[in-house]
Amino acid sequence: QVQLVESGGGLVQAGGSLRLSCAASGRTFSGYVMGWFRQAPGKEREFVATIRWSSGNTEYADSVKGRFTISRDNAKNTVYLQMNSLKPEDTAVYYCAAKASIFLEFDNWGQGTQVTVSS
Repeated sequence: QVQLVESGGGLVQAGGSLRLSCAASGRTFSGYVMGWFRQAPGKEREFVATIRWSSGNTEYADSVKGRFTISRDNAKNTVYLQMNSLKPEDTAVYYCAAKASIFLEFDNWGQGTQVTVSS
């Protein structure tokens, strides 16, 4: 059973940085696609970034391109989201997610970590 545990959220001023971590366990993740999503109060959950575990190929939402970087550490089974130049509109609960194939929906989710960016 896949387990995803996020950490690293917090309160930061606009222009600051945070790094989120997602510790993954329960299976071998080779071939998996890992993702970060976020949900702000009163809004739908939205895609932030994905990374293919084997190849390291990444994709980003237009709103975070150039500011956020997704990466993974194979030895630690951990996925990271480095967030720079944070804006108040980045405030949200950030969720780590996993799926077994690019052709499937994300079906494994972490509990979320709060990121608050003050102006």
